[in-house]
Order: sequence, then C-alpha cells, then structure tokens
Amino acid sequence: MRAQTRQGLRFSIRRQGGRRRRAVAAAAAVAIGVMTAGTLAPSSASASSASAARPDAVQRALNTLVRDDAMPAALASVKDRDGRNRTYTAGVGDLATGSKVPRDGEVRIGSNTKSFTAVVVLQLAAEGKVDLDAFVDTYLPGLIRGEGLDGRHIKIRHLLQHTSGLPEYGIHLDDAEIRNRYFEPRELLDLALEHKADAEPGKTWGYSNTNYVLAGLIVQKVTGRPLAEEMDRRVIKRLGLRHTYFPAPGEMTIRERHPHGYHRSPADGPLRDFTEMDPSAGWAAGQLISTNSDLNRFFTALLAGRLLPAEQLAEMRTTIPAGTSGLRYGLGLTSRPLSCGGVYWGHGGDIAGYETRGGATDDGRAANIAVTSIPEDKAATQHVNDAVDRALCG
Repeated sequence: MRAQTRQGLRFSIRRQGGRRRRAVAAAAAVAIGVMTAGTLAPSSASASSASAARPDAVQRALNTLVRDDAMPAALASVKDRDGRNRTYTAGVGDLATGSKVPRDGEVRIGSNTKSFTAVVVLQLAAEGKVDLDAFVDTYLPGLIRGEGLDGRHIKIRHLLQHTSGLPEYGIHLDDAEIRNRYFEPRELLDLALEHKADAEPGKTWGYSNTNYVLAGLIVQKVTGRPLAEEMDRRVIKRLGLRHTYFPAPGEMTIRERHPHGYHRSPADGPLRDFTEMDPSAGWAAGQLISTNSDLNRFFTALLAGRLLPAEQLAEMRTTIPAGTSGLRYGLGLTSRPLSCGGVYWGHGGDIAGYETRGGATDDGRAANIAVTSIPEDKAATQHVNDAVDRALCG
C-alpha cells in the first residue's frame, strides 16, 4: 500500500500508472446515460429515457469519465438548494457480468473517513475532554519518539490539519501485502516511527495518514471505547446514515448493493477486481464505507451545525493552503473554489478500487461523485473534480 497526496485528499493503496484502458470504456459504454431524479421525475424509467435523450451536465460528466477516462463506473448524488435529490450512474457495475451500476451504491470512501474522525475529536473538545492545543503526550505519553519526532511538541490541532511533520506509514506497504492482512492501528504507527520527521510541527502542511491514526488512538484513550463505536454513536446513527459503516475486523466485503471496484496491482498490470479487501490499513484515516447520498447528508449536516457547536465548527473551517487549485485544509475538512463563485466544503478519498470527491455549500447544495478505479492521470482526476463543480454549479 502506498498512500499518496495528490491534491492532498487521499488514503490510497498505490498510485496507478500505465496507459488508459480503452477496453474498459468500450465494455461500459452500453450502460452510459442512466439518471434517476427523485421528486423531479415520475419514475426512474422515464428519467432514464429523458436523460439518454438529453443528458444534463452531470450525466455528461459521468459519461466522459467512463468513455474517455476508462472508469468502469461512475456514480453521483446531487442535492440542490431546495432539497431536491438526483442520482446518476454511468458504466457497468461488474465488468465480468456487465451488470448495471446500482443506483447510489455503497463504495469505500477512503479519506472522507478523516472528516468523521475529526468530528469525533472536535466533539470531545466541545465536551472538555480534548484540548486542541494540548500535545500528543498529554493523552499518549511517550508514544511518539524518533528522529525529529516527539509527542511533547505535536499538538492535536497539528494532527487534524496535517501540520505535525509526521511521516507517512503507507509508503512502506503495497496492495499485495495488505489486501488480505489485518493491521492493528499501532502497527501502522510503528511503520511511520521507523522514519524521520518530514518537518517541524506547526511549520508546514504535509498530508500524512499517520496523523489520523494518532487522532483515532486519542479518541480511544479519552473515551475508553473503540473508535468505530464512537463514530457510529456520535455521527452515523445521529444523522441516520443508513448506508455508512466502519467495517468490523476481518470484514472484507461490502454489505449492500455496490459497484465492483478495480485496481492495477502491480501498477503496470491488468485491471483487477479489488472489491473485496481488508481495509484496516486505512483505519481512522480511510476505512469507512458509505454512499454518495449519505456523504451529502453528512457534509450538509456538518455545515448546518448539527454535529458541532459553533466554536468547534469554526475551528474545523479555519483553513490553510494545501496543494493546488485553491484547495485549503481545515481540521479534517477542505474547501475548494467553485467556477460559479464561492466554495464547497468536503474532503474526498481514494482507496484501491474507488475514488470519491464532493462536498456541500453553505446554502444547502451538495454533490458527491464516485468512480470505481483511481484515475490514472491528471486529466481523469480533473474530470472527477469537474463533475463535482458541474453538479454544484448547474
């Protein structure tokens, strides 16, 4: 497994290389052009027919991802400022059978998990159980020691904003190693601690999944309960996210209807079905499974103040520059400019087989896009981001 920082938003297994696979696009082309529109159309069948005849901007963007960027499938869920919802699909859900993409199917959401973890930490801060400006040693004394690494100088705030200087553990693993292996969180942390610091704490933004493994360990130390249980109680059940869950130890499948996810391992090898895998290498940084519509509900509720008091939400939305294209990073939350003005707030995530991008605006719009293979080049990556922009600006 190799975690990447392309545009600063990922928990991923390995960056893929090689040429685009036009065969994937050809196999999926027969399924391009499916859109269902909740209250905006009398039935999914009529919506599909209308979309096939006159695809809107979001459908065209998904079609491009399948046709031109060789994504096996693309899915989207869009909510406008009036609360109306649309769901879209393109491609095929299973390359082996050619089955349809399940509407609003479950996918692995990678680093979107970080936003959930950050919310739990900030809730604990609101309860007076965690101090964002306290050092890691306050909660986990003596745990972080190494070359340039010292938990007596790294604040909780540094972890959530990726300014700790902690090295990335993921570069020391590959998908062949982790696909069938269960990792304890401390194993992931130990991998990182074998290497020197990337920077002094608080000086430089540098994306590292290690930050969120530590944040998850702090949640467990403070609450005395498993991170997954706290996340479920404090966020998932509170918002009624019926298709969002933290896979149990050893759980390698996706529970409900889902498109298959595909990955190249090795990077220059053929596209392989990677739907079943042990996601424990992601843990607090990238283990969750969800749907586009559940992510829309989560980010909308977060911005509306339903998960955090005003003070902690303001902390979460206090951002610094991160990467390119106007991206800024807060405490487990990013902002990105929109072509129609303003910004949207979200995160995004990559994990072998799936990429998700999206978020919500302060006026109630929300959109999330999922594709069933991590894009191989900058053009494809930009097309995913463009799809989000079209959905929010349409």
